[in-house]
Amino acid sequence: MIEMLSQTWPWYVAGPLIGLIVPALLIAGGRMFGISANLRHACAATIPGRVAFFQYDWKKSGLWNIVFAVGIVLGGVIATTVLAHPDPEIGISAGARAQLEGVGITDFTGLLPSDLFSWSGLASLPGFLMIVVGGFLVGFGARYAGGCTSGHAISGLADLQGPSLIAVIGFFIGGLFVTHLILPLIL
Repeated sequence: MIEMLSQTWPWYVAGPLIGLIVPALLIAGGRMFGISANLRHACAATIPGRVAFFQYDWKKSGLWNIVFAVGIVLGGVIATTVLAHPDPEIGISAGARAQLEGVGITDFTGLLPSDLFSWSGLASLPGFLMIVVGGFLVGFGARYAGGCTSGHAISGLADLQGPSLIAVIGFFIGGLFVTHLILPLIL
């Protein structure tokens, strides 16, 4: 059982399982799947203040979402320790590996290239731009779009929401733009 869980699952198994989360959440209590609202819920729960954006009943609307986020973190810890894949290298195609090696990324062990995503990588200009500036832009974009990629792509599209389709198209265009035009300039 542990061996099966530690292997990469094919898309035709993992995709439908993720897709079944949407109706399960709707049936279980009319909840929408998404993760970006958790920062707002966490701030409303922990930061005393008079910021109007954080003045709402977070227990009523956000407690289950915070539990969901904690479950994601715990699941990640379990996946990288107990269910760690025996091969420590990131499973990427030979073409992607060659392209990354061409821009100086050579360490493919772990979940992310440590050449960029590490404390030492954070001290470099490319690492700072990708981790801090990129993180801010993703957070700003999720707030501006009214949800994150998972919320729009999984829940919004399943609910046939036009704004979610526009947001997902924008996410893909932005990702392609950064990957092909900005990332080569940074690295």
